[in-house]
Amino acid sequence: MNVDPRPAASRGFTLIEMIVVVMIAGILASAAMPLAALHKRRQQETELREGLRTLRSALDAYHRAWEQGRIEKRSDDTGWPPSLDVLVTGVPDASNPKGVRIYFLRRLPRDPFASPDVPAERTWGLRSYASPPDAPMPGTDVFDVYVRTPGTGLDGTPYRSW
Repeated sequence: MNVDPRPAASRGFTLIEMIVVVMIAGILASAAMPLAALHKRRQQETELREGLRTLRSALDAYHRAWEQGRIEKRSDDTGWPPSLDVLVTGVPDASNPKGVRIYFLRRLPRDPFASPDVPAERTWGLRSYASPPDAPMPGTDVFDVYVRTPGTGLDGTPYRSW
């Protein structure tokens, strides 16, 4: 039989040892928090770039289809979609007699910095073809989208100029 020669009181951790361990764990946790916040922001910025790229590609695809005559041309038309919803709901293919629709997006991406309560279409600022680039304004069409979220990206550029 193996008998421990130490008394029962000396077998556990002391209060000082426990405090030191808790302090070390606290220091490590406080160092990890900013890294976690930075990771989350970097992930949101990546989503934002992808969302802008997706929307702008869909807007360009709509305009190309209009130029090719696949979307019905009207005299007051600029060739850009009237809203972002049109990219998802689609438009009738003018070159197809069966009335097939052309879809440009499966779903609208949303601004990851916007409130989750706001519908995806309303998270983006809209610029019509008639508005200048330095003062984008919505109008009868959607020529471009921009970020409404104030702030600056990790690279130092304002989100609004992305």
